Order: sequence, then C-alpha cells, then structure tokens
Amino acid sequence: MADQEEDDLQMALRMSLQQAPDPKRSKPRESLASSPAVGSWEKPQMDGHPLENSQVAGKSLEKSHVDGIYQEESPESRNRRVQRELMAAAAEKRMMVARNLKEEEVSVRRESVVPENPRIETVRKSDEGLALSNEDAHQLYYMVFGTSVSKDILAQWCNQGIRFSTDPETCMGLVQHEGGPCGVLAAIQAFVLRNLLFYPDESSSYKSNMQHQHNFGLRRFLQIPHDRPDNVTSLSENEKARALVLSMVEILFLCGSKKQAAIATLNVLSNNSEEICKSDEKIAKALEGLSMESASDLQKAVRIHPYTSQKAAVQRVKEMLPVFQSRMGAMLFLISALLSRGLEAIQSDRDDPGLPLVTAPFGHASQEIVNLLLCGQAVPNVFDGSMDLGGGMSLKGIPTSVEVGFLTLLESLNFCKVGHYLKCPKWPIWVIGSESHYTVLFALDVNVQEENKLEERESRIRKAFDSQDQSGGGGFISSEAFQQVLRETNISIPPEKLEALCNSGFIVWNEFWQVLLQLDESSGGLKDSTGLMGRRQFDLYHFNGIAKSVQNSGSLQGSGGEALQQRPRLSKIRVTVPPKWTPEEFMSDMVGPSSSSGSNVCDGVAEVTQPDPPQHAPLVDCVRTWWPRAVCNWVGDPPSIV
Repeated sequence: MADQEEDDLQMALRMSLQQAPDPKRSKPRESLASSPAVGSWEKPQMDGHPLENSQVAGKSLEKSHVDGIYQEESPESRNRRVQRELMAAAAEKRMMVARNLKEEEVSVRRESVVPENPRIETVRKSDEGLALSNEDAHQLYYMVFGTSVSKDILAQWCNQGIRFSTDPETCMGLVQHEGGPCGVLAAIQAFVLRNLLFYPDESSSYKSNMQHQHNFGLRRFLQIPHDRPDNVTSLSENEKARALVLSMVEILFLCGSKKQAAIATLNVLSNNSEEICKSDEKIAKALEGLSMESASDLQKAVRIHPYTSQKAAVQRVKEMLPVFQSRMGAMLFLISALLSRGLEAIQSDRDDPGLPLVTAPFGHASQEIVNLLLCGQAVPNVFDGSMDLGGGMSLKGIPTSVEVGFLTLLESLNFCKVGHYLKCPKWPIWVIGSESHYTVLFALDVNVQEENKLEERESRIRKAFDSQDQSGGGGFISSEAFQQVLRETNISIPPEKLEALCNSGFIVWNEFWQVLLQLDESSGGLKDSTGLMGRRQFDLYHFNGIAKSVQNSGSLQGSGGEALQQRPRLSKIRVTVPPKWTPEEFMSDMVGPSSSSGSNVCDGVAEVTQPDPPQHAPLVDCVRTWWPRAVCNWVGDPPSIV
C-alpha cells in the first residue's frame, strides 16, 4: 500500500511538470487583432498558502504560443492548470514527509541493532508515548485479573515498587512489602544478581576468563561477616541502579523475542516528567488517587513507549527508574512485559487462555508470568519443549535454554518435573517456587552445576565391568574379561595388587572397587587428592525479599531482649554432596578434627573434618531436586521460602 501511494504521488508530480495543453479558442483567428495586449489583464486572486499563491499566480501570467502568435490563456485552461499545480505542490509535500519518515525508519533500524556491550548513554528523547486502545486495554486487564478481582489483590499489585532494600545486610536485594508481585520481583532479582556477580563492568560484557575473576563488590559483601559495619560499602548505589536498569531492559527484550520492547509509563507523569521524577515525594503526590480498578482506569492511566533499540530503551528506563520504584512499579513492569510479548502471542503461549495471570484468591503471579520473564514466553509448564497428548492436543513447556533458572518445592512433592532448561541455566541462579511465594537461590561459583568427575569415571568403569559380567548380576568376572576392562578404561594397577586380585581366577567388584579408591587418578583410579572421598562442598545463598520481623539491635525490643526489624532475609547455606557410592553413614564416620566448616584448605592441601549434622527446611527439598544427596547446613534460623 505504501508503494502504491508513492507511485500515485510520483505520477501527480509528473503531470504537474507537463506543459499545459493549448487553450481552446473562443474567437476566430482573424479576430485575434482585437484581443487585449499582453499583460493587460489582471492578476488572479487566490486563497491559500502565500508561497503557493505566488507560484500559481506567477504561472497564470504565462501565454500560449500558437502558430507564432502569443495568446491569452482561457479561464477554463487556467483553472485546470492551477488545479494540477496545487495537487503537485501537495504531492511534493507528502513525498518530502514520506522521505523524512523513511530516513528516520532507516535510522531506527540501524539503532535497533543491540550492541554487544549495551551502555547507558544519552539518546534522543521519545514522545509522550502511545495510548492503549479501548480493545487492548480491556483484553490486557481481563488477561491479568480476570472478570472479577478483589480490592485486596489490586492493592497488592498497585502498591509495590521495584526498589532495593535499605538494610545493610540485604542491600543487594529487592524488597517486597506486599504479597502478590513476588514472582515479578524474584525474576528481576535473579537477573540483577547475574549482572552484579558475573557482569560487573559497566559494559555488561562477559569475557572468557570472567568465571575465574571476582566481582569484588557483591562477592566481598557476601563473604564479609554481617556484623561488620563496612559491608554495605562494597556495593554502590550506581552499581545497583545500573544492574537493575540493564536487567529490566534485558527481560523486556527477551519477552519481545530480542527484537522489540514496550515500556509502560503513567499518563499523569507525561507533562513535566523530568521534574517530577527528581523527587519521590513529587511522584507520590502525582500518583495520589490513581487506581486500576477497571479496564477504563488502565486505559486512562498508562502510556506505552515502543522500542526496537536496546540503547534507547535503557535510557528510557534509566530516566523513568523513580517511576518503577514508586508504588506502581511492579504493575507497570508486568504490563511492559506483556505488551513486549504481544497480547495475542501471550494467549497463544498459554494452555488455558481463559484463566487470569494473577491467581485468586491471594493474587500470586502465575507460573506463566514467571516463565515469561525467564524465557520470554508465557508457557504454563516447567518441562522442556512441548508434550504431545494426542488428538492434536499438546502442553507447552520451556522452549530453550535460559540465563537464570527455576526450582520448585512442588517437584519434591511429585507434582511436576522441572526440565533441564530451567534446572541447568547458564548461570548458577534460580528462582525458587513454593506453594505461595517466590524467592532466589544463587552461588558465587559457576562450577557448582558441573558433574562430579569421580562419579563420571566410576560410572564408566562400572559400565565396562558389567558388560563383562556373565554371572547374571553376581558382581564378578573372569580374569580374561578383567584384562579387557583394564584396557577399555586405561587403568594401570601395580603388579602385586593385580596378582592379588586375579589369584582366584575371578575378580569381584567390591574388591576391585577398594583397589580403585586407593589408586591415583593418574593411573586411572579414584583416589581423591582433596581427601574428600569424592564428595563435593560448596556454598549457596538464599534471598527472600519479603520484609519480615528479624532480630536486630535497636530500640524496639523483642521477647529475647533484641529488636525486631522488618527486612528481607539473606542466608548462607553450606551444601555437601556425597558421591553416590558412599553412604552418608560412612561420611559421618570419617576421621578428622571437629569443625563447623566441613573442610579447610590451606596451601592447597585439604584438611578433612567431620561434617556438621544435616539440617532440614523446605528449601533443602528444593536443593535436592538438583543435587539428590545434598546435605545442607546453616547458621541461625532456617532459610524461609514462604
């Protein structure tokens, strides 16, 4: 259609440039002598633009040359020519506007190429945004809240900002004061931690050796004892704000298939928004009386800013960050994510589009919202790919690998099975789902997801041994078969031990296993140079953003003589994963000095100690969906996932 319009404009312009046809003669040729002299007739008067009038009037004085005789132009011919010239002038203007729009479109396409290292830079400010149509506003509102929603649920979603905790011990986390939007906050929190831990430089680029480097801000903060007064200095406000802005924009472009994003702002802030956004008090005053009790309220309140350039979107979110930190922040971000994906695409992602995305009766974010923010699609399930039910029916799951993952207590209760995509994300960060809340679990070491190398080797050796076992599972093979196993697994056993194993003519697995445990890895054995007998130990951190009463020094005294303070909770968890061939009873009987840390490493030599007695909390059940034999320990109150 655009091409046809441009062709029409070109044709109109060509017609205007053609020479006017000869005017019709109203008198015979012999009467030409009585015609008025050249230029003796008056200049025609026309209304319109001064420039157009002058151009048309100037041309109206032209004469036609017929057989060498100048003749005055007839009124009919002059009117046709003036009409063509006016149409041509209008066509020229329209073509100029179209050309300018095309140049701007090319500029936007060039700008829309997301740079590898997005930075917060100054870009051209966009307009006041687009208003939602009446149809889109109603579809969006009922998609989120359904046909009926309680005032309590609306209050939860319209009174939750996206802002960091002011508590020194949890300053790296987003604080939640209302129930409901925890799914949105937890997903953003996971990406914020990814940026703080693994993308510490301003360009947010990942270098190949980054996994061996440290983000000395957050990492040092997490490793300093929390009773130290200087732990908050490790994270600056600028670092946190940068991580938050980049995380929000990344999620929105993820929802937009990495091609586009929509940023929702408030109409009440459209006028003089820069001045209002300088103060939280001014924003709060501007939002007084603002409600979202109906689709019409949503349509009046929200403006949409579409972007194809990640750089421009980063600048917009940076400018509007105080608005997202206001009481409407979580709601605006959810609207932004849904519109970035597209309302029709959202409904297509879902198995049951008739259900609201915010679940009743407590107003929690559905799994579809969490999946949308983690993988870019509002699918309702956590398994990989899709599940064919036959008869043309299928269930939709996670389509591809993700940056940050998801674990859920419901898997430990056998209600679902989290697939590889969510369970094994690129970075060791997981949103944790319980029956009523979402929290975040993360590690500083990117290697926590790697398989136990000794377990892998043990599996290969056992597979080779079993392939030669002709006893029907009795666990022994012949000496000739044993030589074949040694060749396949590249195991070199000292002659005296090999002779002892083969004395009876048959080799029993348990005896072979004891030799392997004492044989160095260089010889193909399973002797653990760390002294941990194949077990793994690492630390996980759990963050619960909802503000709860915790003990702290202060003026408000609790029953134990200590103050109760409303703040989020950050817990450090020591995880010990014994190898699958070692019973936990054997691990608890290991000889070594008592220590609460499990093991200490000094000058590269591991000192094996007795592990602490295992502790249990619902979070441990979530951890064991990834590490089935994990034993967890912590100091103080157990970590809470509710």
